[in-house]
Amino acid sequence: MSDQIDQQSATSGDQEAKRSPAVQAPHKKSIFREYAESIIIAVLLALFIRTFIVQAFKIPSGSMENTLLIGDHLLVNKFIYGTQIPFTDTRILKLRNPRRGDVIVFEYPEDPSKDFIKRVIGLPGDVVEGKDKKVYVNGQLYQNPHEVHKESDMIPKEQNPRDTFGPITVPPDSYFVMGDNRDRSYDSRFWGFVRRDQIKGLAFIKYWSIEGPWYKFHIRWRSIGQLID
Repeated sequence: MSDQIDQQSATSGDQEAKRSPAVQAPHKKSIFREYAESIIIAVLLALFIRTFIVQAFKIPSGSMENTLLIGDHLLVNKFIYGTQIPFTDTRILKLRNPRRGDVIVFEYPEDPSKDFIKRVIGLPGDVVEGKDKKVYVNGQLYQNPHEVHKESDMIPKEQNPRDTFGPITVPPDSYFVMGDNRDRSYDSRFWGFVRRDQIKGLAFIKYWSIEGPWYKFHIRWRSIGQLID
């Protein structure tokens, strides 16, 4: 009797199996779709990093010698002064304000399509003055260990502000910047101040450095990984 019950159960199970729909194999994405999704994610991630975290720049001129040389490639911290929301002047998650001595990248005030890199000398409210190649901030000599002078001549203030200028008071939300290569830098002495909203970030490390054209270049191995101070 029990054998019959088992047999009936088995038969019933076979019938149920026949009535059940076949299990569908998972749909496999096409190779093209997989590549497209990977590329889109990579692009969005790169844009996010470039906009909010870090951005790469290349030094094209010698205005920051010998701190930065032509051919140095560096990374700029974009969130330390606050992340700027695109298409607005609003900054969020600010860690600190720019300090005297910071090397910053900013939009060139006379042509925002160009990026400049200089060192912060004067903060908002500071009085900056140049006397015979020496810089004074609030009446005190500002001694920058990185500055160099490659021209021995002294230009009068009436002719050119390179060696003697000011005194100048830095406006609110603005900064007075100069290149470390003092005699060969086009900076705040000539075109004025950098507004807070024009600053892109703090230059903090060299990740690559080459000298010469692409077909005959020399790698500056000692500069790679060097922090910028």
